[in-house]
Amino acid sequence: MMIIRAEAVEDYTNIFKANKLAFGREDEARLVDNVRQLANFNPKLSLVAIAGDRLVGHILFSEIAIASPQGEFTALALAPLAVLPQFQNQGVGSQLVRAGLKQCQILGYKIVIVLGHPIFYSRFGFVPAINKGLRSPFSVPDEVFMVLELVPEALTGISGMVKYSSPFDHV
Repeated sequence: MMIIRAEAVEDYTNIFKANKLAFGREDEARLVDNVRQLANFNPKLSLVAIAGDRLVGHILFSEIAIASPQGEFTALALAPLAVLPQFQNQGVGSQLVRAGLKQCQILGYKIVIVLGHPIFYSRFGFVPAINKGLRSPFSVPDEVFMVLELVPEALTGISGMVKYSSPFDHV
């Protein structure tokens, strides 16, 4: 049986390891550590998947902004999502995404942005952000830069460039 819960300080080492192993490099693991240093970091948006007594996955949501002619609007970035290689393709990532999106709603967030696999994330309702008038600060194909409105019509009247927090500059 798997449990999904908010991270605790004692999880930090295993979260770092899970991200390093899932991505085959330390960039995403360091991203998590750096996001934790931000003033607006919320540990309730950093969830872990525990199977038995082992941390097998992690998902992080962090505040970002949409710079629009109408002003700046708060959104969340879903990044990273990591599952230990031997636990991939078993639904762990999907359970983390579902639990994470529910937590985002509970905490009152309305918009989530992800840079990821369109087939995977479209299952949760993500659509290409360009279709909603949002632009990526990164040079990536339109179909991998996606958005989900947790509240219907949350993006009505909002368009512009997504601005990530400084830790994302190093990934």
